[in-house]
Amino acid sequence: MKILITGGAGFIGSNFIHYWLNNHPEDYIINLDALTYAGNLENLSDIKNATNYKFVKGDICNINLVNDLVNNIDIIVHFAAESHVDRSIKNSADFIKTNIEGTRVLLDAAKNNKNIRFHHISTDEVFGELDLDNPKFNENTPYSPRSPYSASKAASDHLVRAYFHTHKLPITISNCTNNYGPYQFPEKVIPLFITNIIENKKVPVYGEGKNIRDWIYVDDHNKGVEAIIMKGKIGETYCLGGGNEISNIELTKKILNLMGKGENMIEYVEDRKGHDLRYAMDYTKIKNELDWEPKMNFDEGLKKTIEWYINNEKWWRKLKK
Repeated sequence: MKILITGGAGFIGSNFIHYWLNNHPEDYIINLDALTYAGNLENLSDIKNATNYKFVKGDICNINLVNDLVNNIDIIVHFAAESHVDRSIKNSADFIKTNIEGTRVLLDAAKNNKNIRFHHISTDEVFGELDLDNPKFNENTPYSPRSPYSASKAASDHLVRAYFHTHKLPITISNCTNNYGPYQFPEKVIPLFITNIIENKKVPVYGEGKNIRDWIYVDDHNKGVEAIIMKGKIGETYCLGGGNEISNIELTKKILNLMGKGENMIEYVEDRKGHDLRYAMDYTKIKNELDWEPKMNFDEGLKKTIEWYINNEKWWRKLKK
Protein backbone atom coordinates (compact mmCIF):
# COMPACT_ATOMS: atom_id res chain seq x y z
CA MET A 1 0.00 0.00 0.00
CA LYS A 2 1.20 3.52 -0.84
CA ILE A 3 0.21 6.12 1.74
CA LEU A 4 0.30 9.92 1.71
CA ILE A 5 0.67 11.23 5.27
CA THR A 6 0.07 14.93 5.80
CA GLY A 7 1.73 16.57 8.79
CA GLY A 8 4.01 13.60 9.30
CA ALA A 9 6.81 15.64 10.87
CA GLY A 10 4.60 16.67 13.78
CA PHE A 11 4.06 14.89 17.07
CA ILE A 12 1.33 12.37 16.25
CA GLY A 13 2.19 12.13 12.55
CA SER A 14 5.83 11.21 13.15
CA ASN A 15 4.89 8.64 15.76
CA PHE A 16 2.35 7.20 13.31
CA ILE A 17 4.97 6.91 10.55
CA HIS A 18 7.32 5.07 12.89
CA TYR A 19 4.50 2.80 14.03
CA TRP A 20 3.26 2.07 10.52
CA LEU A 21 6.65 1.29 8.98
CA ASN A 22 7.55 -0.93 11.93
CA ASN A 23 4.35 -2.92 11.49
CA HIS A 24 3.89 -2.66 7.71
CA PRO A 25 7.42 -2.61 6.27
CA GLU A 26 6.12 -3.59 2.85
CA ASP A 27 4.21 -0.29 2.54
CA TYR A 28 5.52 3.00 1.14
CA ILE A 29 4.94 6.37 2.84
CA ILE A 30 5.15 9.88 1.40
CA ASN A 31 5.25 12.47 4.16
CA LEU A 32 4.00 15.94 3.18
CA ASP A 33 4.75 18.59 5.80
CA ALA A 34 5.24 22.36 5.61
CA LEU A 35 7.62 22.25 8.61
CA THR A 36 5.94 25.06 10.49
CA TYR A 37 6.99 25.60 14.11
CA ALA A 38 5.71 22.21 15.35
CA GLY A 39 7.05 20.16 12.42
CA ASN A 40 10.50 18.72 13.02
CA LEU A 41 12.41 16.41 10.67
CA GLU A 42 14.57 15.31 13.59
CA ASN A 43 11.52 13.28 14.67
CA LEU A 44 12.18 11.07 11.62
CA SER A 45 15.97 11.24 11.30
CA ASP A 46 16.30 7.48 11.83
CA ILE A 47 14.29 6.67 8.68
CA LYS A 48 15.26 9.56 6.38
CA ASN A 49 17.19 7.19 4.09
CA ALA A 50 14.70 4.32 4.19
CA THR A 51 13.74 2.98 0.77
CA ASN A 52 10.03 2.94 1.65
CA TYR A 53 9.85 6.51 2.93
CA LYS A 54 9.97 9.89 1.21
CA PHE A 55 9.68 13.38 2.68
CA VAL A 56 8.24 16.29 0.69
CA LYS A 57 8.30 19.79 2.13
CA GLY A 58 5.15 21.62 1.13
CA ASP A 59 1.84 23.16 2.09
CA ILE A 60 -1.38 21.15 1.91
CA CYS A 61 -2.99 24.29 0.45
CA ASN A 62 -0.72 24.02 -2.62
CA ILE A 63 -3.16 22.55 -5.13
CA ASN A 64 -0.60 21.61 -7.80
CA LEU A 65 1.75 19.94 -5.35
CA VAL A 66 -1.02 17.96 -3.68
CA ASN A 67 -2.41 16.81 -7.04
CA ASP A 68 1.02 15.62 -8.10
CA LEU A 69 1.53 13.66 -4.89
CA VAL A 70 -1.77 11.80 -4.89
CA ASN A 71 -0.98 10.11 -8.19
CA ASN A 72 -0.94 6.34 -7.55
CA ILE A 73 -1.64 6.80 -3.82
CA ASP A 74 -3.90 4.23 -2.15
CA ILE A 75 -4.88 6.28 0.91
CA ILE A 76 -4.42 9.75 2.37
CA VAL A 77 -4.06 9.90 6.16
CA HIS A 78 -4.59 13.52 7.09
CA PHE A 79 -2.84 14.64 10.30
CA ALA A 80 -1.75 18.12 9.21
CA ALA A 81 -3.37 20.82 11.32
CA GLU A 82 -2.78 23.91 13.35
CA SER A 83 -3.64 22.53 16.76
CA HIS A 84 -2.81 24.76 19.72
CA VAL A 85 -5.85 26.41 21.32
CA ASP A 86 -3.92 29.34 22.81
CA ARG A 87 -2.43 30.22 19.42
CA SER A 88 -5.89 30.08 17.81
CA ILE A 89 -7.21 32.52 20.40
CA LYS A 90 -4.45 35.01 19.57
CA ASN A 91 -4.75 34.62 15.78
CA SER A 92 -7.19 32.30 14.03
CA ALA A 93 -6.14 32.99 10.41
CA ASP A 94 -3.65 30.12 10.08
CA PHE A 95 -6.16 27.72 11.63
CA ILE A 96 -8.84 28.60 9.08
CA LYS A 97 -6.39 28.34 6.19
CA THR A 98 -4.71 25.06 7.12
CA ASN A 99 -7.51 23.18 8.83
CA ILE A 100 -10.35 24.09 6.48
CA GLU A 101 -8.87 25.17 3.15
CA GLY A 102 -6.05 22.61 3.37
CA THR A 103 -8.55 19.83 4.01
CA ARG A 104 -10.62 20.96 1.03
CA VAL A 105 -7.58 20.86 -1.26
CA LEU A 106 -6.80 17.31 -0.13
CA LEU A 107 -10.40 16.18 -0.54
CA ASP A 108 -10.59 17.60 -4.05
CA ALA A 109 -7.33 15.87 -4.96
CA ALA A 110 -8.65 12.57 -3.63
CA LYS A 111 -11.95 13.04 -5.49
CA ASN A 112 -10.29 14.00 -8.75
CA ASN A 113 -7.89 11.05 -8.65
CA LYS A 114 -10.33 8.15 -8.77
CA ASN A 115 -11.76 8.67 -5.28
CA ILE A 116 -8.74 7.83 -3.16
CA ARG A 117 -9.46 6.48 0.32
CA PHE A 118 -9.26 9.32 2.86
CA HIS A 119 -8.83 9.06 6.62
CA HIS A 120 -9.22 12.27 8.61
CA ILE A 121 -7.64 12.77 12.04
CA SER A 122 -9.79 14.96 14.26
CA THR A 123 -10.26 15.87 17.90
CA ASP A 124 -12.66 15.57 20.81
CA GLU A 125 -12.69 19.37 21.05
CA VAL A 126 -15.23 19.64 18.21
CA PHE A 127 -17.87 18.41 20.69
CA GLY A 128 -17.38 21.33 23.09
CA GLU A 129 -17.21 20.63 26.80
CA LEU A 130 -18.80 18.33 29.35
CA ASP A 131 -20.06 19.07 32.83
CA LEU A 132 -18.74 16.80 35.56
CA ASP A 133 -21.86 14.60 35.50
CA ASN A 134 -22.33 14.45 31.69
CA PRO A 135 -21.83 11.14 29.88
CA LYS A 136 -18.70 10.93 27.72
CA PHE A 137 -18.56 12.17 24.12
CA ASN A 138 -19.43 9.59 21.48
CA GLU A 139 -19.98 9.46 17.73
CA ASN A 140 -23.50 10.88 18.12
CA THR A 141 -22.60 13.87 20.30
CA PRO A 142 -23.68 17.14 18.63
CA TYR A 143 -20.85 19.46 17.61
CA SER A 144 -20.37 22.53 19.79
CA PRO A 145 -16.84 23.91 19.27
CA ARG A 146 -15.78 26.67 21.65
CA SER A 147 -12.42 27.91 20.34
CA PRO A 148 -11.24 29.00 16.88
CA TYR A 149 -9.12 25.82 16.76
CA SER A 150 -12.00 23.46 17.52
CA ALA A 151 -14.31 25.40 15.19
CA SER A 152 -11.84 24.95 12.33
CA LYS A 153 -11.56 21.22 13.04
CA ALA A 154 -15.35 20.90 13.22
CA ALA A 155 -15.61 22.56 9.82
CA SER A 156 -13.04 20.16 8.36
CA ASP A 157 -14.95 17.17 9.77
CA HIS A 158 -18.13 18.42 8.11
CA LEU A 159 -16.30 18.90 4.80
CA VAL A 160 -14.99 15.34 4.90
CA ARG A 161 -18.50 13.98 5.50
CA ALA A 162 -19.91 16.21 2.78
CA TYR A 163 -17.49 14.71 0.23
CA PHE A 164 -18.63 11.24 1.29
CA HIS A 165 -22.30 12.09 0.78
CA THR A 166 -21.90 14.30 -2.29
CA HIS A 167 -19.06 12.61 -4.15
CA LYS A 168 -19.09 9.10 -2.61
CA LEU A 169 -15.49 9.65 -1.49
CA PRO A 170 -14.44 6.68 0.69
CA ILE A 171 -13.73 8.41 3.98
CA THR A 172 -13.39 7.62 7.66
CA ILE A 173 -12.89 9.99 10.59
CA SER A 174 -11.35 9.48 14.01
CA ASN A 175 -11.98 11.91 16.86
CA CYS A 176 -9.34 11.44 19.49
CA THR A 177 -8.79 12.72 23.00
CA ASN A 178 -5.56 14.33 24.28
CA ASN A 179 -2.39 12.53 23.16
CA TYR A 180 0.91 12.33 25.02
CA GLY A 181 4.25 10.63 24.37
CA PRO A 182 7.61 11.21 22.62
CA TYR A 183 8.24 14.06 20.14
CA GLN A 184 5.42 16.29 21.43
CA PHE A 185 6.17 19.99 20.97
CA PRO A 186 7.05 21.46 24.39
CA GLU A 187 4.28 24.07 24.41
CA LYS A 188 1.77 21.30 25.19
CA VAL A 189 1.02 20.73 28.86
CA ILE A 190 2.74 17.39 29.59
CA PRO A 191 6.05 18.10 27.79
CA LEU A 192 5.95 21.71 29.02
CA PHE A 193 5.70 20.57 32.62
CA ILE A 194 8.33 17.84 32.21
CA THR A 195 10.85 20.15 30.56
CA ASN A 196 10.17 22.99 33.00
CA ILE A 197 10.87 20.64 35.89
CA ILE A 198 14.10 19.47 34.24
CA GLU A 199 15.07 23.16 33.99
CA ASN A 200 13.98 23.73 37.62
CA LYS A 201 11.25 26.13 36.50
CA LYS A 202 7.75 26.32 37.92
CA VAL A 203 4.85 24.68 36.08
CA PRO A 204 1.98 27.03 35.09
CA VAL A 205 -1.49 25.70 35.96
CA TYR A 206 -4.52 27.49 34.50
CA GLY A 207 -7.01 28.75 37.10
CA GLU A 208 -7.37 26.24 39.92
CA GLY A 209 -6.49 23.26 37.73
CA LYS A 210 -9.98 21.77 37.94
CA ASN A 211 -10.37 21.20 34.19
CA ILE A 212 -10.47 17.51 33.31
CA ARG A 213 -8.96 15.77 30.30
CA ASP A 214 -8.84 12.18 29.03
CA TRP A 215 -5.31 11.17 27.99
CA ILE A 216 -4.23 8.57 25.44
CA TYR A 217 -0.69 7.36 24.76
CA VAL A 218 0.23 8.22 21.19
CA ASP A 219 0.84 4.64 20.03
CA ASP A 220 -2.54 3.56 21.39
CA HIS A 221 -3.95 6.28 19.14
CA ASN A 222 -1.88 4.99 16.22
CA LYS A 223 -3.18 1.45 16.74
CA GLY A 224 -6.71 2.83 16.68
CA VAL A 225 -6.10 4.63 13.39
CA GLU A 226 -4.55 1.43 12.01
CA ALA A 227 -7.69 -0.51 12.98
CA ILE A 228 -9.90 2.05 11.22
CA ILE A 229 -7.76 2.02 8.07
CA MET A 230 -7.67 -1.78 7.93
CA LYS A 231 -11.17 -2.66 9.14
CA GLY A 232 -13.27 0.50 9.50
CA LYS A 233 -16.56 0.99 7.68
CA ILE A 234 -16.49 3.63 4.95
CA GLY A 235 -18.36 6.79 5.88
CA GLU A 236 -18.11 6.12 9.61
CA THR A 237 -16.61 8.06 12.51
CA TYR A 238 -14.81 6.39 15.42
CA CYS A 239 -14.02 7.96 18.79
CA LEU A 240 -10.67 7.09 20.36
CA GLY A 241 -10.31 7.57 24.11
CA GLY A 242 -7.65 6.69 26.64
CA GLY A 243 -9.82 5.89 29.64
CA ASN A 244 -7.69 8.25 31.74
CA GLU A 245 -9.80 11.14 32.97
CA ILE A 246 -7.80 13.35 35.30
CA SER A 247 -7.93 16.98 36.38
CA ASN A 248 -5.09 19.27 35.39
CA ILE A 249 -4.02 19.73 39.00
CA GLU A 250 -4.00 15.96 39.60
CA LEU A 251 -1.94 15.53 36.42
CA THR A 252 0.47 18.22 37.59
CA LYS A 253 0.95 16.58 40.99
CA LYS A 254 1.43 13.19 39.36
CA ILE A 255 4.20 14.50 37.08
CA LEU A 256 5.85 16.31 40.00
CA ASN A 257 5.75 13.16 42.10
CA LEU A 258 7.18 10.99 39.32
CA MET A 259 10.02 13.51 38.92
CA GLY A 260 10.70 13.78 42.65
CA LYS A 261 9.50 17.37 43.05
CA GLY A 262 7.07 19.05 45.46
CA GLU A 263 3.97 21.16 44.99
CA ASN A 264 6.01 24.33 45.56
CA MET A 265 6.85 24.03 41.84
CA ILE A 266 3.23 24.89 40.91
CA GLU A 267 2.43 28.40 39.71
CA TYR A 268 -1.27 29.18 39.26
CA VAL A 269 -1.89 31.50 36.30
CA GLU A 270 -4.88 33.30 34.79
CA ASP A 271 -7.30 30.83 33.26
CA ARG A 272 -7.51 30.37 29.49
CA LYS A 273 -10.35 32.19 27.73
CA GLY A 274 -13.29 29.85 27.11
CA HIS A 275 -11.47 27.02 28.90
CA ASP A 276 -13.51 23.84 28.42
CA LEU A 277 -14.24 22.14 31.73
CA ARG A 278 -14.03 18.47 30.77
CA TYR A 279 -13.35 16.17 27.82
CA ALA A 280 -13.96 12.44 27.98
CA MET A 281 -14.34 9.96 25.12
CA ASP A 282 -16.49 6.84 24.94
CA TYR A 283 -14.67 4.33 22.72
CA THR A 284 -17.36 1.61 22.92
CA LYS A 285 -18.05 1.67 19.16
CA ILE A 286 -14.49 1.01 18.01
CA LYS A 287 -14.01 -1.56 20.77
CA ASN A 288 -17.11 -3.50 19.74
CA GLU A 289 -16.73 -3.14 15.96
CA LEU A 290 -12.95 -3.14 15.42
CA ASP A 291 -11.67 -4.81 18.60
CA TRP A 292 -9.56 -1.83 19.66
CA GLU A 293 -9.03 -0.39 23.11
CA PRO A 294 -6.15 1.54 24.74
CA LYS A 295 -3.51 -0.65 26.38
CA MET A 296 -1.04 1.76 27.99
CA ASN A 297 -1.41 2.30 31.73
CA PHE A 298 -1.35 6.06 32.35
CA ASP A 299 1.35 6.00 35.04
CA GLU A 300 3.54 3.78 32.87
CA GLY A 301 2.95 6.01 29.86
CA LEU A 302 3.90 9.09 31.85
CA LYS A 303 7.07 7.38 33.10
CA LYS A 304 8.03 6.46 29.52
CA THR A 305 7.33 10.01 28.38
CA ILE A 306 9.35 11.58 31.20
CA GLU A 307 12.26 9.25 30.45
CA TRP A 308 12.14 10.20 26.77
CA TYR A 309 12.37 13.93 27.52
CA ILE A 310 15.17 13.36 30.03
CA ASN A 311 17.10 11.33 27.44
CA ASN A 312 16.40 13.72 24.55
CA GLU A 313 17.21 17.10 26.06
CA LYS A 314 19.03 18.21 22.92
CA TRP A 315 15.83 17.66 20.90
CA TRP A 316 13.55 19.83 23.01
CA ARG A 317 15.89 22.56 24.27
CA LYS A 318 16.17 24.16 20.83
CA LEU A 319 12.36 24.25 20.57
CA LYS A 320 11.70 26.10 23.84
CA LYS A 321 11.81 29.88 23.66
